[in-house]
Amino acid sequence: MDQEVGFRLRLVRLRHQLSQRALAKRVGVAHATISLIESGQTSPSVSALKRILAGIPMTLAEFFSDELPPVANQVFYRASELTEISGGDGISYRQIGSARAGHVLQILFERYEANADTGLVMLRHEGEEGGIILTGQLEVTVGTATRVLSAGDAYYFNSREPHRFRNVGTVLCTLVSSVSPPSF
Repeated sequence: MDQEVGFRLRLVRLRHQLSQRALAKRVGVAHATISLIESGQTSPSVSALKRILAGIPMTLAEFFSDELPPVANQVFYRASELTEISGGDGISYRQIGSARAGHVLQILFERYEANADTGLVMLRHEGEEGGIILTGQLEVTVGTATRVLSAGDAYYFNSREPHRFRNVGTVLCTLVSSVSPPSF
């Protein structure tokens, strides 16, 4: 996965006619960080990759989605048709549908392995998000408030507030979440 993320980042950066140094300066990270990611020597956390892509600008969904045109007016999706928009670090986000422009809602099936964490840098973006825990436990931090949620528990917040997700349990945590407007 490290090689794929690095390859995609390099391709996207070059398409936007940015040098590694220009992108690093734009997002406030060390030039070496971009170089290490692109060479596959390190794998960025979800929050770090999101921060880097904001300098392009591009969402995680656009970054990870295939460039094939989406099926027009598709209503039903098999599990195998969900688009993986992130991976690594014990976290998986599988999106219903594609990252087509104009969508006002993004629905994700998320999986967090034991101890998986979105990173020390809190996430923050425009819009609102909510989710419901299906299995396991997930620690959700929004601003200064932190709660551990279990199966059947839910969250909903203004995503301009800094937030973070972490599996504090010993088993896989799964949930379905929604973000509007799409941010990945």
